[in-house]
Amino acid sequence: MGTSPEVEASARSRILDAAAEAFMRSGFATTTIDDIAHEVGATKGLVYYHFRSKFDIFLAVYGEGMRRVRERVEPHAEGPGAGRDRLVAMSIAHLLNLMEDLAYHHVVHQAVRGEAMTALKPRQRDALLDLNRLRNDYEQMFRRVVTEGIDDGSLRRVDPTLATRTLLSNLNAVDMWFRRIDGQTGDELHDLAGRIVDLLVVGLAG
Repeated sequence: MGTSPEVEASARSRILDAAAEAFMRSGFATTTIDDIAHEVGATKGLVYYHFRSKFDIFLAVYGEGMRRVRERVEPHAEGPGAGRDRLVAMSIAHLLNLMEDLAYHHVVHQAVRGEAMTALKPRQRDALLDLNRLRNDYEQMFRRVVTEGIDDGSLRRVDPTLATRTLLSNLNAVDMWFRRIDGQTGDELHDLAGRIVDLLVVGLAG
């Protein structure tokens, strides 16, 4: 009797969560399939049932990380309000995703920095290029809102590309020092994210 799709999806999700934690803790190069299996509390056989290789797991974690942050941020980009208001809301949503999915965020950063680059098979190279395009599209979404803010006068006239990359770099750098404290509530995270974004976006405000 085969495993139900729900059970398979749950197992795959647990593997991705475990791999994200392991990659964050030890880096891609040092992490082994044994480490991931141990983190899941399962055998290597279960991991290999769902993924062909460690790099394929890395790609899946990268993709899931991008899916989660895009799902959280995009509604604010498409919402009402001036460019500055939408940029603030997007930036807070981005930080909340970072704080609540810190391990996935670290993996996306490892991919950006090329820390997992190995001798890739053609299918892996193609998958990585597709994921990098998704990341570039995500940056472009911020750039568009910055441009709209400049046009509507809510942001001062700056180079939109420079402003976007500086903003995202500073938002992403929060992962260097942020670690969630036991008992820290969602409201407390939102307040912290808001204060960080206020410090960053005020430099763009008209």
